[in-house]
Amino acid sequence: MSKNIPISLLELAIVTQGSTTSETLTKTKELAQLADSLEYNRFWLAEHHNMQHVASSATVVLISYIASQTKKIRVGSGGIMLPNHSPLIIAEQFGTLETLFPNRIDLGLGRAPGTDTLTAQAIRKDFFDEAQQFPKNVSVLQTYFSNENSSSPVRAFPGEGVEVPIWILGSSMDSAALAAAYGLPYAFAGHFAPKQMVQAFEFYRENFEPSEVLSSPKTMACVNVIAADTNEEAKVLSTSLYQMFLGLIRNNRQPLQPPVATLDGAMNEAELFHVNQMTACSFIGDKNHLIIELNKFIEYTKIDELMITSPIYNHEDKLKSLKISSEVIQTINER
Repeated sequence: MSKNIPISLLELAIVTQGSTTSETLTKTKELAQLADSLEYNRFWLAEHHNMQHVASSATVVLISYIASQTKKIRVGSGGIMLPNHSPLIIAEQFGTLETLFPNRIDLGLGRAPGTDTLTAQAIRKDFFDEAQQFPKNVSVLQTYFSNENSSSPVRAFPGEGVEVPIWILGSSMDSAALAAAYGLPYAFAGHFAPKQMVQAFEFYRENFEPSEVLSSPKTMACVNVIAADTNEEAKVLSTSLYQMFLGLIRNNRQPLQPPVATLDGAMNEAELFHVNQMTACSFIGDKNHLIIELNKFIEYTKIDELMITSPIYNHEDKLKSLKISSEVIQTINER
């Protein structure tokens, strides 16, 4: 490969069956500390609401906690769902985070609510109107961070003049167009909606407009990675991932389920089609298998950074997967 590809981690803080929210947050801290020691580039957390088995609803609070428990790794949002919030409040919150943890905070922004329709309206009655204003509100947020806003009657403290990298997150051509037009880095949610990923990256690169913060396109893909000592073990561990997506399709939300020997016969044809479509960017296997497959993926997509998420039931297995994944990318970069 012609360039080194950083590896980063998206952690969804999913509560596993038989565990608690408190235990999940402790595990999240331990994952972040391991990722920090392995020199992962970023540790991002996602905003979700009204999901009993997801512990990252207070995303800003959790970002602060993880940053306080780590040393070097960048910590941020993957993402903050901007239509849920006032841009001023986000500028103040992330300005505070960056002040507390200099040069370690990222602000990934998404347009979706991170929840169901009723909950989105409970968070903000005008959510759907605000979702239509997403591009405008990204600009408003940038203005609050800028020194040029010092003459405005409404200012963000702390926040004004603080440099917090903003990423546009998405799973469609709309997000690619916005990131390109604004000259911002672009992260694609390939871990659950990979269908338009390559097309979106190509559009983004072809239409990128240089900005004050970024002179050339910068892309990151998030994918599922389940790594283990053998391909067979990784395949078994991955059954928790597939059960999770099957639950989403059936609207049967549960804690992350333990792995099973096989999922043969667990899904009908339609369910199998949708699960396979959503998990098409999943890389499952031992170190040697992942070196081959992830290297192909990186070369094909031409990404600048790889972000992984690893929904694995057993905490020790998940820690091991992170170690193997780090070794995989290190080997790829050394070629």
